[in-house]
Amino acid sequence: MSSAFVKAKLKAARDAIGKKDYQTAHDTSLQVLDHEPENYNAKVFCALSLLELGRIDQSEQAYQSAIKLNKKQPLAWQGLCKTYERAEKWDQCIDSLIELAKIHENAEDATKCAETIQKVVDLRREHGTRLQLSAALSLYLPESPFYSTLSSLPPPDLTNPTSVTTTASQSAVHNSLPVLEEMVSLNQTEEKETFEREVAKRRTRLNAGSLQNIKTEVGREVFGNSKLPDLYDEILNHPNTSDELRRSTESKQLRHKQDHLVALPPDDPRKRQLAAEVDKQVSGMVLLRIPDELAWSTFIDGQDCETIEGYDFSILRQYSELFPNAAVAKLIQAYLSYLGIPLSNGDEGKPTHAGSLDDVFSAMLDNASGLQTSILARRIMSRVYLDDQDYQAAMTVAEAGLELVNRHRNDTGTELTLARKSFNAVLAISLVHWYPPKHHTRALRILEEVLSQDPAHVDCLMGRGYVFQHAENWLEAASCFSRVLDALSENTRTRIRAQEERAWCEVKLHQLDNGINELREVLQLLEEEEESDEDKSRSWWRLGKAYWEMGSDHFEEAFQQYITSLKHYPTFAPAFTSLGIYYSEAANPPDPIRASKCFQKAFELDAREGDAARRLAEGFAEEREWDLVEVVANRAIEGEGGFEDSQEVIAGRYLPVNAWAWKASGVVHLSRRNYPPAIQAFQIALRADSEDQLSWVRLGEAYSKAGRHAAAFKALHHAQELKPDDWMCGYLIADVHRQTGRFQDAIASFHSILEAQPNEPGVLTSLARAHIDLGLSELSTGFIARAQNSFVTALQVAFVFLETNTGFHSFAWKVVADAIYHLSRISSFTDETSIRAILARASSYLTSDPGERLAGSVSIPIELSDRLTGLDALKVAVAAYSHRISLGLLGAAATSSAWFDFGLSLFNLARRTLPEGEQQDKALKQALASIKEAIRAQPGEDSYWRALGDMNFVSQPKVAQHAYIRALEIDPKSVDVWTSFGLLCLYHNDTELANEAFLKAQTLDPDHTMAWVGQALVATRNGHHSDSRTLLEHAVSLSADVPEADIGYSTREFNQYLKTPHDSSSLSDLFPAFFTLDRYLKRRPDDASALHLFGLVCERIGHIELGIERISHAIAVLEVEYEESEDPMIERQFVIANTTVARLRLAAQDYDGAMNSFQTALGLLSEDEESKVLRCQCLFGLGLASFKLGTLDTAIENFEAALAAAGDELHMRGHATVLLAQTLWATGSEEGQEAAKAQLLECITQDPENLAAINALAGMGILTGDDSLIDAALSELISLPLDLRHRRDPKRDSSYLLEQHHLGQGNFTLALSEAQKAIHAEPSHGDARRALATLLLQGGEPAVARAVISQGPDDDIANVRKSIGLRAVAKALAKNEGSLKEACMLAHKAVMLAPWDHRSWDVLAYVKGHH
Repeated sequence: MSSAFVKAKLKAARDAIGKKDYQTAHDTSLQVLDHEPENYNAKVFCALSLLELGRIDQSEQAYQSAIKLNKKQPLAWQGLCKTYERAEKWDQCIDSLIELAKIHENAEDATKCAETIQKVVDLRREHGTRLQLSAALSLYLPESPFYSTLSSLPPPDLTNPTSVTTTASQSAVHNSLPVLEEMVSLNQTEEKETFEREVAKRRTRLNAGSLQNIKTEVGREVFGNSKLPDLYDEILNHPNTSDELRRSTESKQLRHKQDHLVALPPDDPRKRQLAAEVDKQVSGMVLLRIPDELAWSTFIDGQDCETIEGYDFSILRQYSELFPNAAVAKLIQAYLSYLGIPLSNGDEGKPTHAGSLDDVFSAMLDNASGLQTSILARRIMSRVYLDDQDYQAAMTVAEAGLELVNRHRNDTGTELTLARKSFNAVLAISLVHWYPPKHHTRALRILEEVLSQDPAHVDCLMGRGYVFQHAENWLEAASCFSRVLDALSENTRTRIRAQEERAWCEVKLHQLDNGINELREVLQLLEEEEESDEDKSRSWWRLGKAYWEMGSDHFEEAFQQYITSLKHYPTFAPAFTSLGIYYSEAANPPDPIRASKCFQKAFELDAREGDAARRLAEGFAEEREWDLVEVVANRAIEGEGGFEDSQEVIAGRYLPVNAWAWKASGVVHLSRRNYPPAIQAFQIALRADSEDQLSWVRLGEAYSKAGRHAAAFKALHHAQELKPDDWMCGYLIADVHRQTGRFQDAIASFHSILEAQPNEPGVLTSLARAHIDLGLSELSTGFIARAQNSFVTALQVAFVFLETNTGFHSFAWKVVADAIYHLSRISSFTDETSIRAILARASSYLTSDPGERLAGSVSIPIELSDRLTGLDALKVAVAAYSHRISLGLLGAAATSSAWFDFGLSLFNLARRTLPEGEQQDKALKQALASIKEAIRAQPGEDSYWRALGDMNFVSQPKVAQHAYIRALEIDPKSVDVWTSFGLLCLYHNDTELANEAFLKAQTLDPDHTMAWVGQALVATRNGHHSDSRTLLEHAVSLSADVPEADIGYSTREFNQYLKTPHDSSSLSDLFPAFFTLDRYLKRRPDDASALHLFGLVCERIGHIELGIERISHAIAVLEVEYEESEDPMIERQFVIANTTVARLRLAAQDYDGAMNSFQTALGLLSEDEESKVLRCQCLFGLGLASFKLGTLDTAIENFEAALAAAGDELHMRGHATVLLAQTLWATGSEEGQEAAKAQLLECITQDPENLAAINALAGMGILTGDDSLIDAALSELISLPLDLRHRRDPKRDSSYLLEQHHLGQGNFTLALSEAQKAIHAEPSHGDARRALATLLLQGGEPAVARAVISQGPDDDIANVRKSIGLRAVAKALAKNEGSLKEACMLAHKAVMLAPWDHRSWDVLAYVKGHH
């Protein structure tokens, strides 16, 4: 019954599937499986129905379950393949198809197996990668496990391919060549793309190597795993392969092997085997004359021959015939034609040159330029260049050839020893003859290497001999030439030249007779040679030099040989040099004109004639023709190869032949201010003679002027060691000291020189300049008195110069005027007597104003004022600058400098002293004209244009803008000009452009103070006040001396302090302003505004006495200024200063002095509205001073007057009312106390937020026990919002008053509650925490008090100092040994922090008592 049930259900499921009723089929299958879980067909039907129902995952699981039951049944595999195909899971589908093919293969069902394989290929072709398709196609090949089954299929019927379903498989099995070709194509494309993709990816990695290294690494991976070599072999071995396909496949195989060979590292064992395979394949292709250009090029470049003639010319001809359009073929043809060798074996006896020799040479050049990787091309061109004596090109080509030989070794693992030797020989010989002896060190090393391999190498022996000749090692040179003579038996040109050189060596070894005889023998041999005129000329000249060496008796005979030499070769330069020496030294009488002409001719013909060049330069120097000296020196340097390489290379390895030329070039560059080339020239000259003291001096001077001071010191000290008594060297050392800011050392050095060279003008000038520089340094650091002494000393030295030297007075007056001008920057002098004397001495020279150059700004003769100031010095400086112009100037630089100095000083004088009007306009016009005169004389000086811009800053902004732009065109990196331009833009409301200019200045010099100041001004203009404050703070922190920044920063800090609420702990906020103002006043001690601001800062931070001192000084300055100008503004400043100093005297308890100052100010005040505040403050101060002096009636009168003067101004009225009430209360009378209460009540009625009045009223109520008054005052106090109360009461007096009131009433809880409210309102307020802690200590809660204090602010020393006593008491009340010990330590620390505070001592006594 069971079997029948299953069969019935399976039939029902099959019928349902046939009807496409998949749900029924699924349910029926499940019924079968419930009854028989291992039923294969039921699982298959279930899986199929699930697939059609769209439940693919469940279908896949069902098929997998069926396969587990029976792996050899194809039904489930077919269904699984269909499922994967429906789900587009192609890899799983392919795997399933392969398994299905295996089932068919085992069943020997070739047709179904082929159909399955075809489906695999089709799917891979449609959905797979190239490599996957290639793997699928490989299933048709003999290596496939299915091949035996597939091969049983009959051959395809190509006439009816659709008759069967396996035509594709039949075709592939019975002819696999198309399959192989497709696989090759797929693998080639995949490898190419993989290679390019990997190279591109790896190039972006960090620390990636060079592109070539990356390609090699990737190639090693790609080619090492490639299947192409096997596929190429299969195609080549295939019986159906055509000759054309065979050739193309061999070509591809060769290239693939070569790429793989190149990618393998040299130590890889596969490289040697692969190289042998490549060589075998290449040799076979050449032997069979297969037209593959790569094979032929590889074969030719792999030949290892000593000479080009060693190549098989028949192979070269065959190459030319096979590839007539190839560049190598054309080069071979041109070279054969160049050598006169027939182009083919059948061309003997025919003309070998296809055109002129120039055409042949051009053809070689044109074709060789594109053959950068051909060893043969490099060998041909190196030899051609060497024969043509183009040594530089021969060197370049030979070095490139050696690189190719190295690459060939790395690529193939085989060494081309003979080719390397050939390239080395060409390189060495070229180095010998290229600017000898510049490259001889390198050449000799290569020559020795070649000769170690081939001791009889003639060309290298000749080159070695030439090297020894230039080194004047005549014995070794003669030995080399003798070895050449032994190696050559026939009288070739090389042998004759070797004999000539050996004879020349004998002459130089003073074996004159042997040398002369051998030279004559050489001349006889040369008579038989064609085109030997130059050799004959050289031999005759050498014969003449031999006779010259024999002494004066043979000079005439030598002269005849020189003439004979020039007859054979009229352009032989050494003969002209020798003739010139003859005319200048041996002729009777000497003929310098002819000698000079001979030297000129020799030098024109050959720049290497150093002797002729030196004699020419000496002659031109005697005639002071310095331009010609420079021309000769530069050409002599060029002739020895001095300009061949970059200057860096020259400076590193070049040894000069003509050191005199480098010295001359260095001097010329030094005079023209071209310091880097001058330095290099002197360095090179010193390599030839390191003991040349003058060259060391010049080198040190060049270093100094180039700003390389450390190097200058070294060079000059070395020069001084060589010649200790050279005062010029000491002078230069002192000047370097001056440039580096070591002014004292410079001054000491100048004085030591003057002891040996008294009154030396240059030394005196430099000494005076050193004193000026020292004074400027001292002035910038605030040492005003020292700076004055330095300027005075500079003037004294300058006057010594004027008295002891009759010339160069304009230089001395430059020093005089500069020193006085810098003195004028000091407003008052510490040693007025010496300053007056020196100014009077300078004024005695200044007795006229030629051409009214001073424009009425200075009266001549100059009269110094009774109280000497900087303005007197400025007047003398202006006159001194004018006097310098009157003395006459030499050169554009001096002229422009004089007019610039005069114009700038006159401009400053006119702006500072002359009132606005016609006289000032005239002086300013003269100043502008002077600056323009300076620009005309030297338009390339950016500082002159900047000065022009500064002078037109306000009046003519367009002119100023043009001037700044011209200055920036001259020096785009001038920080000062960028800053000035930014300030101009800012002044005229172009904030964006101003900001860009300041940013540019900051980029060029981040420490330029004025650029930061400008940025701060821009930020202020844009409303960014916080940024502005930060920028200005940074500006004043820089080291530059910019007083304007100091005063600007201090003013802002003080205003910021006034705007924000503050208490005693915030006084440190004013410390930066205090220090910057102090620094400012050291530079400008008479600035009344700064003095007054400094006094206000001192008042805030508690430096009362210093504040009184500064304000008193300001009052004195203002008094003098008012007497001179009677300016109402100065009068008002005078009143304010007196008010301030009076207030300070009140603080200092100098009540009489305070009253005098207040009365002085009050007496100068008018009755206008503007003076109301000052008048009120003066009366208020007078009342307070009277109160302190005990004159209460007077105090009351003054307070009542202040109250009347305040008018409706509630703030002033409130202060006056409170003090009036306190004074009335102090009278002690009942009437006075009632009047005081009435005043306060009236004040509170008018100004309910006046906390001072409320606090005073509450205090009076507490003192009198008037509860109603206390309640009224406290109700007013409590009704105020907390933030308003804190803003009106920065010292928190109201909180203290409330706490004391509650304590007075015995209500400790309310007092504690008030203190806690204060902390909740301001948790960071230190005083509130200390008040609460005090109450807690009084209430017996030391632990809580300690916790409150410990959570308080400890960010500054003031808070720590105030809190530490309470912490000590809290610890002491803990009453344990550890706490008492710690309390004692805290109490001691409190005394150390504030020894003046009696409470610290009280705390210590209390703790000690507990201890």
